[in-house]
Amino acid sequence: MILLDTHIWAWWVNGDPKLAQRQQDHLDANQASGLGIAVYSCWEIAKQVELGKMVLSIPIVQWMNQAVTYSGLIVFPMTPEIAVESTRLPPTFHKDPADQIIVATARIHKISLLTADAKILAYPHVTLLN
Repeated sequence: MILLDTHIWAWWVNGDPKLAQRQQDHLDANQASGLGIAVYSCWEIAKQVELGKMVLSIPIVQWMNQAVTYSGLIVFPMTPEIAVESTRLPPTFHKDPADQIIVATARIHKISLLTADAKILAYPHVTLLN
């Protein structure tokens, strides 16, 4: 089981060439045991579409309904434990609340996070894949 950062999930679902082969290899290797996303990633993508920062080939509702049902995908809910953990991450982590929640989700569930985000990759207090 691994947790996908929002952009990795979007790249995977959209077949985006930004998804590196090594990242695809991690997805392939872990699909049988489970690929997770934080429910907050659903909000983050919807927000990016709303703001025009992401353009989808289909309406967001249709995209989301398809994207959360990919084989092996588990949507981790926001829990009080994750909410608290996101505010108590060991120093020093940046102030992006989406990243804080995603990192906290990986830490609480004790799973690796697959990301290409340089700020997260520089953070030593979560197990990372890239």
